[in-house]
Amino acid sequence: MKELVIISGKGGTGKTSLSAAFASLAENAVIADCDVDAADLHLVLSPEIVKSGLFESGKLASIDESKCVSCGKCSELCRFDAVKNNGGVFSIEETSCEGCGVCAHFCPAGAVIFEDRKCGEWYISKSRFGTVSHAKLFAGAENSGKLVSLVRKNAKEKAVEEKKDLIITDGPPGIGCPVIASITGADAVLIVTEPTLSGEHDLERIASLIKHFRIPFSVCVNRFDVNEEITSRIEKKTLELGGMVAGRIPYNKIFTQSQIRSLTVTESGCSEIENIIKNIWENICRRMMMTI
Repeated sequence: MKELVIISGKGGTGKTSLSAAFASLAENAVIADCDVDAADLHLVLSPEIVKSGLFESGKLASIDESKCVSCGKCSELCRFDAVKNNGGVFSIEETSCEGCGVCAHFCPAGAVIFEDRKCGEWYISKSRFGTVSHAKLFAGAENSGKLVSLVRKNAKEKAVEEKKDLIITDGPPGIGCPVIASITGADAVLIVTEPTLSGEHDLERIASLIKHFRIPFSVCVNRFDVNEEITSRIEKKTLELGGMVAGRIPYNKIFTQSQIRSLTVTESGCSEIENIIKNIWENICRRMMMTI
């Protein structure tokens, strides 16, 4: 079993559109959406949830008013200003609580409840292209890296169960913890970028991260014809960094139009874009030493 992770230095490069297109082209794959902070692969794949669960990470304090003696010790000790005093009635602001546990430890009345924090939900779903492992991080919640690891774990378990030979992972943008959690142990990475100064800069940052983990990577320049000079610089830099240029995709409104219709671009009927993406897919498969 191999895993291909598609990532980008920033949002809006077309990463998810390509991930969905690859899912439509792969014949024996499980799909994972690891962009848990802003998941949108489901908008194209329209998966039906068959299994779900809560994702808990870290701790969260709350106050049992029936036990609280209003001594104010928790408010005095909290370094994050999470404890609020409303006329002698103490409560803990959930978004400010860091889960350090000081209030629970020092409360003389044992009025502080210290529980696992509910941060999100994970799902196993069925789509027209196969099984999808995905998740949703709740607003303001943290530890998205741990949720990414859980999504990948679920995807690998389903791949083994269903005897699939490939996992296609739509990773998050950037170079932070969720990205590191997405690419660790992967067999290949595709970076989707665009011909802008920020795209050029982000490519260098994310390529350096991938090289640190010694993972083979390829680069695809989306909307390359917007600035062919920067496109050429990006492709040159890719080769200098030891990557492979997987291909170029011209600007085309079919990407947006397909998303609106909940279709992949390979289902859109645009043969020009479909053939380009098929060529990119074949280039990546050859690099991964897979049989298409």
